[in-house]
Amino acid sequence: MQVDLIRRQVFWLLQRLTSYALWKRKREAFATFANEYEVAVKMWPKSDPEQMSADLLPIIYEMLSLYNQGLEELAKGRRFVWREGQPFRLAITNYHTVTSYFYTDPRYWERGQQEAPYPPKVEALNRLMRASEYHGEQSALEVPYVPNLSAHWTSPGGLLNPDAYKYEFYQLPYPVFPNNLPEVPLGTGPIVRSGQEIPVDGIWEPVKIHREKVLGVIAFGAKSEKNEGCFNYLVAGTRAPTITGEFHAATGQVDKVSTHWRLLWEDDRYKDGVISDESEYFLERAPTDGATDRVCSHMDSLHGSRPPALFRLFGAHGARLA
Repeated sequence: MQVDLIRRQVFWLLQRLTSYALWKRKREAFATFANEYEVAVKMWPKSDPEQMSADLLPIIYEMLSLYNQGLEELAKGRRFVWREGQPFRLAITNYHTVTSYFYTDPRYWERGQQEAPYPPKVEALNRLMRASEYHGEQSALEVPYVPNLSAHWTSPGGLLNPDAYKYEFYQLPYPVFPNNLPEVPLGTGPIVRSGQEIPVDGIWEPVKIHREKVLGVIAFGAKSEKNEGCFNYLVAGTRAPTITGEFHAATGQVDKVSTHWRLLWEDDRYKDGVISDESEYFLERAPTDGATDRVCSHMDSLHGSRPPALFRLFGAHGARLA
């Protein structure tokens, strides 16, 4: 996280993933899927080998209600919606349930996992469902302060590596960055340690604090702060998480390391009841766009992969996965 372009990209992505516009799009896309799923449950002939379970309908419509509740609060700048037990957190949990039990025909599914490409009609519904999914949408979800959990993002590769957007049976669109990414603030805000309460919503940077010591014991002089990992979006009232440390091959365990978190940017969007234009978060990639080359020239740490062009997937009713 020393390269300026990567810092700007991660900062912009975290703003995008916590924007009202993105969560409104998630809700709208999922509503389209919900309508078509209900049609499939009620209207597909019983003689068809493919049948969709009516058991998921209550969860699906509960999700729409949760999205509505969350958007109403977010529109007022209230970001507790990502905390444990709150609307957006519950919606994401329910979404994982729906995806795990979406189509349980044993020829294609086993123990909550898709094992083979779905039949065309089912795949059309699946694409509508996946149109509501954004890689990194969990970024603002509260991380309970327990020994086995750490911050969502330890390195920028989780957000910037194109391979992270590819799954075995589907792929999520890679974001299109604007030509002029905003500068990352210097970060002169408060600093909290892992386990302490986060005072304000916003984007925080893990930093290692160092001070010279007399005889190696007594600290003196000005302290220095050095980046210790990837930015994360943290919600006020939650406890600052640990970060992922060294992996131990012998035990298969990963250290959870305590760190300091420095506020880079306080998120006060929408608190005045105004939702500004956020269309820059959903740019279309031009056929000859050279942004990919500019992005990836700094991506040695991300294996040198190049982002795929935004692809278009269409379901049975023309819904674009974008």
